[in-house]
Amino acid sequence: MTFATELTIRKATQTGLAWLGIRNSNHAGPAAVYSTMPVAHDMIGMYMTVANANHMAPWGGVELILGTNPISLAIPAGEEPPIALDMATTVSSYGKIKLAAQKGESIPVGWMVDRQGQPLTDPKRSEEGLLLPIGGYKGYGLNVVIGMLAGVLNGAAFGRDVVDFNKDLATPNNGGHMIFAMRVDNFRPAEEFRQEMDRVIREIRSSQRMEGVDRIWLPGEIEFEKIRDRRKKGIPVAASTVEQLRQLADELNLTDRLA
Repeated sequence: MTFATELTIRKATQTGLAWLGIRNSNHAGPAAVYSTMPVAHDMIGMYMTVANANHMAPWGGVELILGTNPISLAIPAGEEPPIALDMATTVSSYGKIKLAAQKGESIPVGWMVDRQGQPLTDPKRSEEGLLLPIGGYKGYGLNVVIGMLAGVLNGAAFGRDVVDFNKDLATPNNGGHMIFAMRVDNFRPAEEFRQEMDRVIREIRSSQRMEGVDRIWLPGEIEFEKIRDRRKKGIPVAASTVEQLRQLADELNLTDRLA
């Protein structure tokens, strides 16, 4: 996926914009990793993917035939951090469900329901239920469109063809992605655009806040701050995850370097 994004940037540098489709891939990690790569080249980036496991049903259905199907868009700014929207089309990513199960925590009402439509808050029972789309039927519609553009268009897996990488580590899953990059100077000079982005970002951040709210955040700002903080202090890892890594290291006769 990194290679595909770099190729997209090179093509967009020459032609003004480029869209690449990827198939026979796998789980590629956080969507914003790829949508933000064009930002360094004064480009807008967009990434969509077919998730590597189905945890959502069609609107009004109960069969798990759709994934979380994320979308991410990134827009460069000047002195301000770039705008970086990265979201699943389900209320929660499945990774958050797995993390809650590892930590022994419950999940909020509204993330999952069982097959009778009742709230499911125990993440260890996630296989009994299904993730809910953002915005009801609108999120379902967005989910399907992303799957068709990142999957069907590329000849990649979508729907029942998706292989659950949580359960099957042997079968090739023909994962599908798409990446788009476009130079902002197709519309206006890059420096002028960055300055205007800074102005708009600051206008939104300084707008009147609701009572009890300390700060208004722009899309991607919280993650930008986390990246900066963790580069200094390190990355927190759940105790249960550390234990699993140590067990795996022991099985493979590897030195434990997590102490």
